[in-house]
Amino acid sequence: MPTIPPFSRRGFLAAAGASLLPGTLDAAARLGPSAAPPERPRLKLGLVTYNLARSWTLDQVIENCTQSKVEAVELRTTHAHGVEVTLSAEHRKEIKRRFESSPVRLASLGSAFEFQSPDPAELRKNIEGAKEYARLAADVGAAGFKVRPNGFPPRGAVPEETTLRQIGQALAEVGTAAAAVGVEVRVEVHGNGTCRLPNIRKILDHAAHSNVYVCWNSNAEDLFDGGLESNFALVRDKIRFVHLRDLFEDYPFPKLFSLLRDANYSGYCCAEIPESSDPVRVLKYFRALFLADQDCA
Repeated sequence: MPTIPPFSRRGFLAAAGASLLPGTLDAAARLGPSAAPPERPRLKLGLVTYNLARSWTLDQVIENCTQSKVEAVELRTTHAHGVEVTLSAEHRKEIKRRFESSPVRLASLGSAFEFQSPDPAELRKNIEGAKEYARLAADVGAAGFKVRPNGFPPRGAVPEETTLRQIGQALAEVGTAAAAVGVEVRVEVHGNGTCRLPNIRKILDHAAHSNVYVCWNSNAEDLFDGGLESNFALVRDKIRFVHLRDLFEDYPFPKLFSLLRDANYSGYCCAEIPESSDPVRVLKYFRALFLADQDCA
């Protein structure tokens, strides 16, 4: 059989295509090359000092995160790093400088202030403490700080709706004070009953404040009340920080990562994992799983 010259072969295929699918080639030419879908953002890994790094000095926090390629940290109060409201103005400036001159960002401070107590004096103490902590966050260069609800008062003491309203109103006051110094308030999804996402949504609604955000906490309860996607949708546009458990736990982390990327989340996902005798090695493994789970998302 004689070989068809390349030019003739192309002409034959073009003619055959035109006869079999009239107008197809012309339509394709008009449309041009198909646009590639926009690339979703990659999530960034951080570390919560609770509990893996609770005994680390500030130098160790920066060095160990650098070695393990962890990009940011949330410094939990009471830990060995010593970043507390008792620091002088000079010490605060020095901490800010140390992070700015390192590859590790100080993404957040982690407080334990909570606003569910029915005792007015206790409630006021926590509100004022959170305001003072906001000033610390601003001074050391953290973009925000974590507060939390920590469950409901004993059953029957106060109606749950009253407690949710009280928490929201307290957060509005703290959010105003924090906005004045340029830092965000991030409400951790935390506490028995208060960690249910419909309740977190009610707290946000009662706060009704543009500077009150959510710290997603990767709780088992995220899968209740309609499931992960339904709960995520309740706070989707308010998520400013994410805490992660061990990635081998029975929690749909790839799905969470997919939801965060679809929402164009630009904050950090921070490992909140137990202590280890070999912490840098653990963090390197955590980072590998974190990147692999995003590829699965």
